[in-house]
Amino acid sequence: MIVSIIIPAYNEEKRIGKTLEEYGKFFKKLKKERKIKNFEILVVINNTKDRTPEIVDNYSKKYHEIKSLNFLQGGKGFATIEGFKEALKGNNELIGFVDADMASSPEAFYELIKNMGNFDGIIGSRYVKGAVVNPKQSIQRIIVSRIFNFLIRCLFFFPYKDTQCGIKLFKKEALKKIIPELIITKWAFDVDLLYCLKRNNFKIKEYPTVWGNKEYSKINFLKAGPLMALAIIRLRILNSPFRNFIKIYDKMPKWIKGKNFH
Repeated sequence: MIVSIIIPAYNEEKRIGKTLEEYGKFFKKLKKERKIKNFEILVVINNTKDRTPEIVDNYSKKYHEIKSLNFLQGGKGFATIEGFKEALKGNNELIGFVDADMASSPEAFYELIKNMGNFDGIIGSRYVKGAVVNPKQSIQRIIVSRIFNFLIRCLFFFPYKDTQCGIKLFKKEALKKIIPELIITKWAFDVDLLYCLKRNNFKIKEYPTVWGNKEYSKINFLKAGPLMALAIIRLRILNSPFRNFIKIYDKMPKWIKGKNFH
């Protein structure tokens, strides 16, 4: 099997090197052992202001499977979609993405590959039985996460306990089908992706992962929580007979919607 691994990268000069080294070394070993046929690591640099491009370029010389795209526009959703588009041009069977911070190890990613089975996609989860999260998340983060997940499950009728975990893998044909339908949003990209797959009757498996992020996001979840909720509500309206009402929302003051809300 041939797998493409997309890594969105925004100002990741302090972390991207370790991630590329670990993923490059691990998947080289899998290829040598013939557990996979081939792989590529596609780093999508977006609106970065630091030395991320230089570091990625250096690692691409060490591991020829590492490639990069560089955009002036920012945002994880935008970067991941552009990564999907580039990966779809290749001769691969599986396409996935991980965060640049090594919260998900290459071993965790390989677990998704091994457990895909007959599903069209598989997503890592921190909230199903068997998952390992070390260090433990803060109470504030857990509360906001569970409220956010409850809202998502109510609005989109998802069975998933963790839509936001930054490690996901899909079969090429599934992504090829839904790419034109994706709406780029700042807070709701993962939900949009999963909803498009659901709407097209693709079957996605939720699988316990090992999550080891030692530098949790600096986002203030008390402030970000309402923005996350608004993004999800907006996405639901866009996918309903009431989509025209979104024009009212779009006329709301920016301080309500948040900077770079979409």
